Amino acid sequence: MAKNHGRPGVRKTNKKGAAKGSGGQIRRGLKGKGPTPKAEDRVYHVAHKRKKEAERRAQGRHSRESTTELVVGRNPVIECLHARVPATALYVAEGASNDDRLSEAVQTAASRSIPLIEVPRHELDRMTGNGMHQGIGLQIPPYEYTEVFDLISSVKDRGEDGMIVVLDNITDPRNLGAVIRSVAAFGGHGVVIPERRSASVTAVAWRTSAGTAARLPVARATNLTRTIKEFQQNGYQVVGLDAGGEHTLDTYDGGAGPVVIVVGSEGKGISRLVKENCDVIMSVPMTDWVESLNASVAAGVVLSEFARQRRAAVSRGE
Repeated sequence: MAKNHGRPGVRKTNKKGAAKGSGGQIRRGLKGKGPTPKAEDRVYHVAHKRKKEAERRAQGRHSRESTTELVVGRNPVIECLHARVPATALYVAEGASNDDRLSEAVQTAASRSIPLIEVPRHELDRMTGNGMHQGIGLQIPPYEYTEVFDLISSVKDRGEDGMIVVLDNITDPRNLGAVIRSVAAFGGHGVVIPERRSASVTAVAWRTSAGTAARLPVARATNLTRTIKEFQQNGYQVVGLDAGGEHTLDTYDGGAGPVVIVVGSEGKGISRLVKENCDVIMSVPMTDWVESLNASVAAGVVLSEFARQRRAAVSRGE
């Protein structure tokens, strides 16, 4: 037996220093890697590419749907077509029952070169969110608003005294459409609405405006108070319509020059800061037992009187 020199029970080796281990590599190598990922989650797999392509198409479809509007129902569609609302497509459900209104809508769309697209009924249900479309839908593109600065510049370039209507707290698109129609009818130059908490030019406003929204510019303002000051700096008199004003329509004679008419809602009226920055607060005289006028009606009455004052000024050679 080989003789072990040194302390008894201690085996002598030739290695020097502490023994080195694997650093846990063997233990990690033996550890399981968990379940195999689905094919669509593996970036190198063809199923993953198909999944990403489907997501991209769905995102694109959602983007298109969020920027366009679909007017549904046979009578509303015909009204929009007659008002010459700009449309990009007319959708008709497969198997939709034919009648005079559907035929008229299809013929009118064809005369205006609006593409006719036939889709399954369930697809039109999905596009509209309900089944109350009567088998027809008219796609309306988003309205292109102008800037307040461009509106002021365009009036100045024409060498005319501008007549602009600013709407404050108007949330009904039918009121907006009616005001646009009145401004166009009485020779006004444009309408200004706030970006938030306001009706926008939707298909309802288009239809109520009887197509005049296609020719009359509508501007959006981020801050109405700053916008009013901008008009004032460009020589406009700002007239706010409010009950109990210092002037009434039959005593105010400043409608012939550059003027901005601020109209508030029937309930809230004009905002406090906007009202404080108006040059004149004017009311429309009416019988005692009627509290207020609808916003679009009040705007139409004032526009009509200011248009009369302008005609009178022209006849006097002013």
